[in-house]
Amino acid sequence: MQSLKVQVESLCIGINDNEFEKALVDCLECELDGIVGDKHRGISREAWETGDKQLGGTIRRNERHWSAVSMEELATISKTMNLTEPLMADLLGANLCFKGQDKLSQLPKGSVFKFPSGAELIVEEYNPPCPGMSEHLAQNLKTNSGVSLSNSAFSEAAKFLRGLVGVVEVPGIVNVGDEVTVIRYKPAPWLVKMTTG
Repeated sequence: MQSLKVQVESLCIGINDNEFEKALVDCLECELDGIVGDKHRGISREAWETGDKQLGGTIRRNERHWSAVSMEELATISKTMNLTEPLMADLLGANLCFKGQDKLSQLPKGSVFKFPSGAELIVEEYNPPCPGMSEHLAQNLKTNSGVSLSNSAFSEAAKFLRGLVGVVEVPGIVNVGDEVTVIRYKPAPWLVKMTTG
């Protein structure tokens, strides 16, 4: 498996179910069922009405203990949207913001973030931009040109740059400033040979 290094730039926790934004914190306590105190903690969740793999309301495994973005990808989105102020992780409701990886959203399922405390977070999937968040940002952000953002501006600008979601693989503490080793998932050679041969 290939590895790279990133640093934790900021951490957030979602307390209010009715808000997109999350509160900035200095550390996250990660347990096997998610982040302590976060609204997404739990081993199960209800499937959404649209855009999920199951019918809306179906109780299913929670694959979204955490969400992450990178400073580099946020800067790209901000530039594309021509924003007066850069997008920040708390505004997008992301639990973790890393710096040092401009292709964070391209990490494949199975990639692992290893923290100094021993905590490990494993990637489940790419986190596509949702229409609700895009509409929320359109109402609250300003552009350098003064032109109002369309309700789909964020969804379009953030395509393939919105970050990742995943679950806690090993419990532990995550701190702002942590140097993190990222192990990029790579299938075993024998498996690749089986699927391509």
